[in-house]
Amino acid sequence: MIDEDFVSLLLKGREYLSVLHQEDCLTLQSDPAHIIDLCTHLRDEQTFDLLADLTAIDQGEDASTRFIVVVHLYSLIHKSYLRIHVNCLDNLNPEVPSLSGVFPAANWHERETFDMFGISFTEHPNLKRILMWDEYPYYPLRKEFPLAGIEVPLPAADVSEVTGANVDPAPMMGGPFVSSSNGRLSEAEPRGKDESWTEDTEKLL
Repeated sequence: MIDEDFVSLLLKGREYLSVLHQEDCLTLQSDPAHIIDLCTHLRDEQTFDLLADLTAIDQGEDASTRFIVVVHLYSLIHKSYLRIHVNCLDNLNPEVPSLSGVFPAANWHERETFDMFGISFTEHPNLKRILMWDEYPYYPLRKEFPLAGIEVPLPAADVSEVTGANVDPAPMMGGPFVSSSNGRLSEAEPRGKDESWTEDTEKLL
């Protein structure tokens, strides 16, 4: 169980570590130079052996610390999550050590974070883009990236010919998985799990 005793023991002798808050789960701030040692300790000694997620926050171009890597760990023993914030010390060339050697699941999480935010993970075994193509010049989850996207030449001529290489504007509300408010609901996408009714036929009981 995560309680004050757990927090006190975890902080003891770790001057690089501090508590940000405990509102939804224990959230720690760690110096990037010690993140591997910290996560190894949490995995081996404190049973936080499941890496549930790894992503990042872009606080904007005017922030003193622009990029923060966020790690979520879970313990089946404590039945609790633990969150770690790791500041990227360089706003222009953000990087933190890779956790893929501690949690193999971090491999693809870090590749996605690199792809979307441009954050490098040192000592990663294969840090390359996972969603965008290798030569794509932008990072789509950075604050300055427009919601409608940026038109760039597509890498394959056949794809460019089919798509026209144009970027469609982002919807003002909803999204690709939200049904349109126009037309018949029973014919909208995505389809509901219960298709036993239409506007013309009552639902089967």
